[in-house]
Amino acid sequence: RLLKRSVFFSVQDEAVDKSNFKNCNHIAFYRRQKLLHPGKSLYQALLDSVTLCNDSVKLQIINEKNKVPLLVEIYAIEGNIFRLKINEVSPLKSRYEVPDVLIKEPTTQRLSIAQKEAGILVLTCASEDRKLHITANPFQIELESKGETVLSVNTNGLLYFEHLQPKTTAQKKEDTSIGSSQENQEDLGLWQEEFGSFLDIKANGPSSIGLDFSLHGCEHVYGIPEHAETLLLKNTSDDDAYRLFNLDVYGHKIHDKMGIYGSVPFLLAHKPNRTSGIFWLNSSETLVEINTKAHVPSRSPPDITKQRVVPQTDVRWMSESGIIDVFLLMGPNPFDIFKQYAQLTGTQALPPLFSLGYHQCRWNYEDEQDVKTVDAGFDEHDIPYDVIWLDIEHTEGKRYFTWDKKKFQHPKRMQELLTRKKRKLVVIIDPHIKVDPMYTLYSQAKKKGYFVKNRTGQDFEGICWPGSSSYLDFTNPDVREWYADQFAFKSYKGSTDILFVWNDMNEPSVFKAAELTMQRDAVHHGNWEHREVHNLYGFYQQMATAEGLIKRSGGQKRPFVLTRSFFAGSQKYGAVWTGDNVAEWSYLKISIPMLLTISIAGISFCGADVGGFIGDPEPELLVRWYQAGAYQPFFRGHANIESKRREPWLFGDENTRIIREAIRERYTLLPYLYSLFYRAHTTAEPVMRPLWVEFPKEQETFGVEDEYMLGNALLVHPVIEQEATTVNVLLPGSDEVWYDFRRFRRLDYPGTLKIPVTLESIPVFQRGGGVVPLKTTVGRSTEWMTDISYELRVALDSKDFAVGELYLDDGHSFQYLHKKQFLHRKFTFHKNVFSSSCADEIGQYHTKCVVERVLILGVQKQPTSVTVSLHDGKDKEVVFTYDAKSSMLTLEKLLLNVGADWEIHIK
Repeated sequence: RLLKRSVFFSVQDEAVDKSNFKNCNHIAFYRRQKLLHPGKSLYQALLDSVTLCNDSVKLQIINEKNKVPLLVEIYAIEGNIFRLKINEVSPLKSRYEVPDVLIKEPTTQRLSIAQKEAGILVLTCASEDRKLHITANPFQIELESKGETVLSVNTNGLLYFEHLQPKTTAQKKEDTSIGSSQENQEDLGLWQEEFGSFLDIKANGPSSIGLDFSLHGCEHVYGIPEHAETLLLKNTSDDDAYRLFNLDVYGHKIHDKMGIYGSVPFLLAHKPNRTSGIFWLNSSETLVEINTKAHVPSRSPPDITKQRVVPQTDVRWMSESGIIDVFLLMGPNPFDIFKQYAQLTGTQALPPLFSLGYHQCRWNYEDEQDVKTVDAGFDEHDIPYDVIWLDIEHTEGKRYFTWDKKKFQHPKRMQELLTRKKRKLVVIIDPHIKVDPMYTLYSQAKKKGYFVKNRTGQDFEGICWPGSSSYLDFTNPDVREWYADQFAFKSYKGSTDILFVWNDMNEPSVFKAAELTMQRDAVHHGNWEHREVHNLYGFYQQMATAEGLIKRSGGQKRPFVLTRSFFAGSQKYGAVWTGDNVAEWSYLKISIPMLLTISIAGISFCGADVGGFIGDPEPELLVRWYQAGAYQPFFRGHANIESKRREPWLFGDENTRIIREAIRERYTLLPYLYSLFYRAHTTAEPVMRPLWVEFPKEQETFGVEDEYMLGNALLVHPVIEQEATTVNVLLPGSDEVWYDFRRFRRLDYPGTLKIPVTLESIPVFQRGGGVVPLKTTVGRSTEWMTDISYELRVALDSKDFAVGELYLDDGHSFQYLHKKQFLHRKFTFHKNVFSSSCADEIGQYHTKCVVERVLILGVQKQPTSVTVSLHDGKDKEVVFTYDAKSSMLTLEKLLLNVGADWEIHIK
């Protein structure tokens, strides 16, 4: 086995070497912006310049020191969103504005001028319950909703905008925008910047931007993935900002604010009566500072004895380049925020059903026989799985879209075996292309000019897995179209329609480079420097890959693409995972807030490598990780090339049994999970969500990160401590009813409960008022389960009511979209009648599947009879049993078509 990576840097160390990466003080634009301290803003608004357009209000602001005017554009967008853009009035050249992330140009609402006098401009929306107060000197904006100030802009006067200048002008040692002449030009990093032995030449000079926001009444803020940090964002110090800069950080450190693989510049603030959001649309390196403090509102009574102190969180955004383009989401509740953000960047793509099953991966399955043996091992041990994965060693010398001629001589035959088993294959395809004129992909891309260039105009070359490599310029739409065509069966020899794709190393990773990534002065399509588009690179590769898989199928089948690097909007193209984690308990623990943060930032299809990628998990840790992964959106076991083999049956019979049960439980849960993904796809509701999302007024939930809601009906508390015998579980809501999901017993006292656990326990609780659809048994993969019957788990609330839903379609095509071939059913329990009705009349889909069993939890007394009424008017008796101890009513042998209307009457 060739362990190429060790040539360039050690993989033996499980802790990341942070000397390879910058801290905040290494970042020149951060040092420059930090010279501007909170206080009165240097900018004032020129109210005489205000113009009212059909879709916006425009005005100029001017820096009182350098006298450079900036253009401010304010938009009111349908759905309770405001957009603020700030750019130079007359830039030396165009500044980068992020394309392709917004799904369309947002629909605007007309703004009106309600007041324009005494240095104040007040704008109102059509609804008139939202106002913008613009103060001229200093320039500030307050957003008001129904008389409440929700958010203010430039409150601390930290608006910062480096206008483009000719080099001769900007070489002066004094930076007049901040009034400092104490640091020399080299320290300020205006035109070049060093990190170690690496030099970044800045063709356009300094161009950074910054702005601060105050979130009134808020002390709980979330979002801005990806960091291995707590769910609640922490206050930052002067050298400890949250960094959004996509990097290949092997064995990333936990409880650290450094940038890792993905970036979503979206922050949410929450208080009991409102949720709001800030979406900072910028793809260059971005730093976010957070400061929560007690605050006396400016409109408080002057009598100091009557002044009320409320929390306020100040958030400062700083980016290396581009323009200020920020969306302010006004909520007011969490689900409104999710819809507003999705309205801008799109919803989660509906995944093919197989991808919600279990995935088995390692770096690397050796050859075709190894694949065959591992596949057979799952059947031998009666463990379902859907996908086996191949890492970089399956290729011919790390040339993607190829197969190692010795190890994988008959890739189609191998895939035909998997097809007969109704399983899939995923292969890795990274963005770097081996420099080899005999490699068709390289020679074609070279001839077409499809690689990223260096600053002298030559193809950028860096070291990665194949050695010397060039990097496809996915920011170019022509490159994306050409790349998509490479997935055609005639181009990708040996591939079949069960082959799907994993995009790794797409931060992009470059060994022997500053921070192990592409140099910022590399040049992309449109003559944009890499610094402008860095955080978009992986987003664009996943976009092109997904499009390639769709084109391969003639537009008929949904793709599955996993990416390591991501940005806002990546949810439209597939799944993400948390990267190179470590086989330690602390990484299992941190995976929960990491996934919750990614989920509330719009990307529902996310997961963490089960067992930890680096190192060898002890059996107990592996078992606990399988149990956690079974209740998370993306479920993949993965291991490093140096890790011992860890297929689920290699840890003794007892551990195999427990892992088997965890995976099988995942498969019984697939109807519920698939329905949740349909909700994510259509209404932007996260599949996995923090407790505060479901219980927005319950302050005790605001910081909880060791348990979560899966949809609105299940609460999951993975066991994340070694040798745990109990877990403390918060069951929120004083008027909520909760049930143990396995033992069916009702838990009458919501609050924090000490729950005993054994190694077999996965603490899961069903919320009263919900209906969870399950499969009654499992098959060898999802495709084996198409006709397996359903069980409906009905949990009554304190008013003996419950409601839930089931979504189903063919699981793989776009027919649900183009031909409306789907079923969306609604289940309701009310006044002792449990009914099935159509939730969406547009959808039509024929299925032989039946509801075989219904379990109703919380039935207070034994019925005398149970009958079912069908649409033909005929009633029939139902076989039932009643357990008085658990208050559970079980209805069996129902055989009710899942697509039909029916009612079950309980007397």
